[in-house]
Amino acid sequence: MLQNVWKRYGLVVAAGTVCIVVNAQGVGPLWFTGLALVVVGLLMRRAMTLAQRPPRDERDEAPPLALEVPVSGRWMARNGPATKVPSHTHNLAQTYAIDLARRPAPEPVWFWPVARRPEDYPAFGEPLLAPADGRVVAAGDGQRDHLSRSSLFGVLYVVAEGFVRSLGLPRHLLGNHLVLDLGDGVYAVFAHLRRRSLKVAVGDRVTAGQPLAECGNSGNSTEPHLHFQLMDGPDITSAHGLRFSWRYQDDDGQEHDGVPADNTCFSPARAEAADRPDPYAP
Repeated sequence: MLQNVWKRYGLVVAAGTVCIVVNAQGVGPLWFTGLALVVVGLLMRRAMTLAQRPPRDERDEAPPLALEVPVSGRWMARNGPATKVPSHTHNLAQTYAIDLARRPAPEPVWFWPVARRPEDYPAFGEPLLAPADGRVVAAGDGQRDHLSRSSLFGVLYVVAEGFVRSLGLPRHLLGNHLVLDLGDGVYAVFAHLRRRSLKVAVGDRVTAGQPLAECGNSGNSTEPHLHFQLMDGPDITSAHGLRFSWRYQDDDGQEHDGVPADNTCFSPARAEAADRPDPYAP
C-alpha cells in the first residue's frame, strides 16, 4: 500500500514547485506550503528507493542468471555492476543495471559541437536481441530520439532534464522500452530504444537471439546506448534488481563469464558472432 503512495512523489514535488513559482507574496503561507510539499516528495522518493533495495534472503546468495548478450559486435560497458553496486541506483530496480554503447564513437567534447544527431553514433539503429526465451509484457516506442547530451552544456542540461523526467512516469526516463518475462519471476528491461523500431508486441513469445528492436537515444540518455537490467517483477517501480552474467570476449581474445567492468570493450562469445564481420572492430 505504501509503495503505491510513494510512486506519486513526482506529483507532490511538482505541486510544491508550482506553489513556490506562482507565489508572489514573498516568504509566506504559499511559499512554506510549496517548500513542505517539495521536501515531502523528496522523502517519498527516498522511501521508494530504500524499498527497492534487494532483499537480504537466499536469492541474494543465488548465482547470477546466465543470459546471452543482447547485442552483436563490439560494445563498451558503462555504469555496470562489475564496477560498483548499485550500478545506477536502487530506484526503478536499477541495482544491477548496465549501459552498453557501440565503440568506436564520437569522442565527448567540452564546448563544440554542443549536440550531435543520434545517427552520428554507431550504436544508433543496431539490433537488440532477446537474452533468453520469454514473453513481451510491456512495450512502448512512440518517444522521439533526441540529440546527444555529451558536451559540457549537454551534461548540465541532462541533469536538469533528468530531474524533471524523474517526476513523471517511468517511461519518461526509460524512453522507448521493452519488458520481457523470462519465467521463474525474472523480467528483463531494454531502455532507450529507437522510435518505431519494435519488432514485437505485448503478448508475443520470443526466443533467445531473436531481434526485438533497435538501439536508440530516447528518454534519459546522453548518447545512443542500451540500458539493460533484470528484476524480480513486472512493475519497475516496485521490483528489485537481479544479477545476471554473460559469456563475452574482451579485446585481447580472452573469454569471461560475468559482466564486463566499466569502460571494457567486449563482444559476445558465441559461435555465430565470430562468423559475422564487425565493421567497428579495431
